[in-house]
Amino acid sequence: MLMYYFPNRTVAGDLIADQLEKQYRYQNCAVIALSDGAVVVGAEIAKRLHCVINMLLSSAIQLPREIDALASIDNFGGVTYNDKFSPGELEEIKSEYFSYIEQQKLQKLFEMNELLGQGGVLSTKLLRNRNVIVVSDGLSNGFSMKAAYEFLKPIKTKRVIMVSPFASVPAVDQMHMRADEIVCLNVIEDIISIDHYYDDNALPAHDAIVRILEDIVLHWK
Repeated sequence: MLMYYFPNRTVAGDLIADQLEKQYRYQNCAVIALSDGAVVVGAEIAKRLHCVINMLLSSAIQLPREIDALASIDNFGGVTYNDKFSPGELEEIKSEYFSYIEQQKLQKLFEMNELLGQGGVLSTKLLRNRNVIVVSDGLSNGFSMKAAYEFLKPIKTKRVIMVSPFASVPAVDQMHMRADEIVCLNVIEDIISIDHYYDDNALPAHDAIVRILEDIVLHWK
């Protein structure tokens, strides 16, 4: 079922779960959500598949007066650079802005880990030898999925499944390049904003999001 707009993120997650349930229910899966909104989507998937869910946060590192992000850093400190920049350009930028980039890394790490708290910290042990389902609540580009892929590369997983209720054409291309399987309910040419495609885009407070992660087993369907 294709939908352009969704009543809310819970409905979007339920629709994605419809497409995953037959193949992956009870099949040793783990869900990784890339944001608070993605937790709401991913929780519906985790409930239906009877699996764990946790968060992998990433934050953009941007140079002064630049529109495009230079890189993203995840809450484990992994840095993924933007494909837009050539290796030569990256070396020049990293040399010129070394102190600024290092300061940004430390600041972003502090902010993400403060946001996650102990209850939201992802254990890589929960991902080994599992089908890992990486969840976004909407993708205007594929940068966060690329960061998740780089994080997962050293971990021995069965399959990597990338899912999103909707995504731009470049984001879908990024997912196809990196995932064993993708589920995207709608491809949108020009995404306005992520919230725009949900009639109700209210999110729970972050402490409630962390409780969803901690209590998911109690809500398996």
